[in-house]
Amino acid sequence: MDFTEDFLHYVWQFRSFNNRDLQTCAGESLNIIYQGLLNRNAGPDFGHAKVQIGNTLWAGNVEIHIKSSDWLKHNHQSDFAYENVILHVVYENDVVIKRMDGTVLPVLELKHLIDASLISRYESLFLNLTDFPCIAQIKNVDQLVINSFLSRTLIERFENKTAAVMETVAALNGNWDETFYRFLARNFGFKVNAVPFELFAKALPQQILGKHKNSPMQIEALVFGTSGFLENDYEDEYPKRLKCEFRFLQNKYGIKPIEVSMWKFLRMRPQNFPSLRLAQFAALIIKANHLFSKVMEMEDVTELRALFELLPVNEYWLTHYHFRKETARVGIQIGKASVDNLLLNTVALFLFAYGKHTGTDRYVARAIILLESLPAEHNAITDKFAEAGVKIEHAFASQGILQLKKYFCDNKKCMSCGIGIKILKQA
Repeated sequence: MDFTEDFLHYVWQFRSFNNRDLQTCAGESLNIIYQGLLNRNAGPDFGHAKVQIGNTLWAGNVEIHIKSSDWLKHNHQSDFAYENVILHVVYENDVVIKRMDGTVLPVLELKHLIDASLISRYESLFLNLTDFPCIAQIKNVDQLVINSFLSRTLIERFENKTAAVMETVAALNGNWDETFYRFLARNFGFKVNAVPFELFAKALPQQILGKHKNSPMQIEALVFGTSGFLENDYEDEYPKRLKCEFRFLQNKYGIKPIEVSMWKFLRMRPQNFPSLRLAQFAALIIKANHLFSKVMEMEDVTELRALFELLPVNEYWLTHYHFRKETARVGIQIGKASVDNLLLNTVALFLFAYGKHTGTDRYVARAIILLESLPAEHNAITDKFAEAGVKIEHAFASQGILQLKKYFCDNKKCMSCGIGIKILKQA
């Protein structure tokens, strides 16, 4: 049998073995009063356990191994943290273990106490080479169980993302407005151009844009100039005017444009060209400067969505995807799917992060409500879970799925997964 200690942790924690007439390997009667609390940090595996061995009641720690000799492999014999172990639970007892004072450590061997069907269900998870371990069984799990665990993974995902937000907030001396601006800019790059968008935002602080909020042409000049698109010469009047404006503003603020070669156009739909995205970003700044404050004030999802709709994009982009070539009429507004992406990955994240940082539950609640109002994401991961029978009804669930796949499925942590545990418990 090839399994991990996590499996034995599960077996012990849920007493998924034959509990009748238990004996230690020394032949003493054993009564498990309380199996203890699982410890995921350093030290013995379960703490605060209570067992009766013979006529003696013991309280302390329980250590679990595949083989009793693992005690020696892990050097527990010289670690005082393990001196309070009252019971050694192993699959196979292959060597006698003694404490530092020479007394023999009581051992419970599980080898003949675990039902074969439980081992079979475990193997069906861990020996599965498909996209995720329980792909064949998850359809049999109650959706309420799945949703409950996805609530946990969603919170974990947003807490992980919050750490990155707080790093930037700290670097910017607590400036949430500027932090939001940088994250929003990165999100405007939609993965392919996320890095140049982020570098652009760092090179052009929102404070500078705020000084020109009443001049759309100057904001557009700052955006396109800082992004490096005005380093070339153009024949069209619009980019020529932008270049002229930017030269003055560049000298005034000491702006250093990023390399235009960083922007990616190859194999992209024209609607996603970075030049058009920058035009939309400039229009968003023109429409609503100091975006973080406005987002925090907006209670209604429809109102939040409207912030990114009907942007005052310069009419030049009605017939251009970039500066050099005129084309047929272009759709200059951000598409619904892109707006949903911005709401999910920036707005909801910042509501959650700010709420957690300030201890304001209503912001966290608003983040959750927003996620539940947004449609589920469709990608290779979520589609596989949907095909396996999981109902993914909104972005809250799809974000939970992404976290589940990355931190549980990919690492085969089925014994720590509420869904995996439920599958093992099913007869």
